[in-house]
Amino acid sequence: MGNLEGISLKKCEDLPSLFQNGSKEFHNLRLLDLTKASPTMVENFIQSQNLNNLRWLCLQECMIQKLPSNLFKCSRLQVLHLQKCNHLQIIFDFDMRKLPIFISLQELNLSGCLSLQNLPTSIGQFNALQELNLSQCSSLQELPTSIAQLHALQNLDLAGCFNLQKLPTYVGQLHALQNLDLTRCSRLQELPTSIGQLHAIQNLHLWGCSSLQELPTSIGQLHALKNLDLGRCSRLQKLPRSIDQLNALQNLHLNGCSSLQELPTSIGRLNALQNLHLNDCSKLQELPTSIRRLNALQNLNLKKCFKLQELPTFIGQLNALKNLHLWGCSSLQELPTSIGQLHALQNLDLTGCSRLQKLPTSIDQLNALQNLHLNGCSSLQELPTTIGELNALQNLDLRGCNILQELPTSIGELNALQNLDLRGCNILQELPTSIGELNALQNLRLRGCNILQELPTSIGELNALQNLHLRGCSRLQELPTSLGQLNALQKPHFLNVIRIIRNVERNNM
Repeated sequence: MGNLEGISLKKCEDLPSLFQNGSKEFHNLRLLDLTKASPTMVENFIQSQNLNNLRWLCLQECMIQKLPSNLFKCSRLQVLHLQKCNHLQIIFDFDMRKLPIFISLQELNLSGCLSLQNLPTSIGQFNALQELNLSQCSSLQELPTSIAQLHALQNLDLAGCFNLQKLPTYVGQLHALQNLDLTRCSRLQELPTSIGQLHAIQNLHLWGCSSLQELPTSIGQLHALKNLDLGRCSRLQKLPRSIDQLNALQNLHLNGCSSLQELPTSIGRLNALQNLHLNDCSKLQELPTSIRRLNALQNLNLKKCFKLQELPTFIGQLNALKNLHLWGCSSLQELPTSIGQLHALQNLDLTGCSRLQKLPTSIDQLNALQNLHLNGCSSLQELPTTIGELNALQNLDLRGCNILQELPTSIGELNALQNLDLRGCNILQELPTSIGELNALQNLRLRGCNILQELPTSIGELNALQNLHLRGCSRLQELPTSLGQLNALQKPHFLNVIRIIRNVERNNM
């Protein structure tokens, strides 16, 4: 057994007899798993064995209150997992200056240690530590100032530390830090000014920091920052102007910032920004005109921005924009003509824009558009006559457009259209004959079109049609016999159509 390098003693209550005499045959042990082992088992094993070569130790879900003092022998230990040690109150109660330990430790995982209230001051002497996971340590109220001495630290996870009220003043001395996760630190009221000194940081997560009211101006000094998540920071009222200095920023999440009323003009200088999420910013009334300069922007999410009345006139200058989400923007009355210049746009979601009365004719220039969602646009009276020029359009959703009376003839030119949803268009009287030219159409949903009196004969030319929904079309007086030509129609829908034909025939007898 002298060459044994790893062993698992999960859920052990007592020390196996094999180990009771501190056998020297396990001196090469590098990996030790004591998950859910009893406190007595943990204490006895670590005290009785020669663990000089131990590299990886897992004490996950052990009911220990502190670490065994004999761990100081593990001078080569690199990884220590203590997840969900719910009774752990202190890591150790001895002075590292007199008894140095963990000099090789690179990863310390304390996630879910619900009773842990503080870290020892001497943790600052873990000179090799690269990753410190304190997520879900809900009793932790503060970090020792010595944590700023962890100059090798790359990842600091504090997600779910609900009682954490502040960060150490000198946290900016963590010059190697790349990832800082403060998700759901709901009592954190501010960030120290020194945070601007974290020149290596790439990811800063502040989602759910509902007590955070502002960001320090120094945040503009984070020149390596790629991802900034401020979602659900419900008290955040504004962003600092210095945000324009975040030259590497690719993703900015502001979803759920319900107190945010405006964006700084300087946001237009974020040349690397690809994703801007503003959904659920319920007080946001407008976007700055400078947003048109975001040449790298691919995704703009404005869902549920209820007070947003208009988009900037020059939004068409967003040359890289692929996705524009305006779902639930119930105050939006029109789209700017320049929207037709968004030649990279693939998805346009206008769901629930209940005041939108029409689309600009320039929309026919969106040559890359694949999905157009207009469901719930209850004020939409018509579609542009040139909509047929949307050569890439695959999905057209018009559900609940309940004052839409007709479809333009050009709809038959949508050669890529696979799905046409007209459910709830309850004053739509007829479909244009040209609908039979939709060679790629697979799904046609007409449920609830209760004014529709007939289907055009050309519907039998829809060779790719698999699903035809007609339930609730109560005024259909006859169905064209050409429906029998729809060989691709799936059986349940075919039988449904046959039933409707028979019902119509009975009513006409």
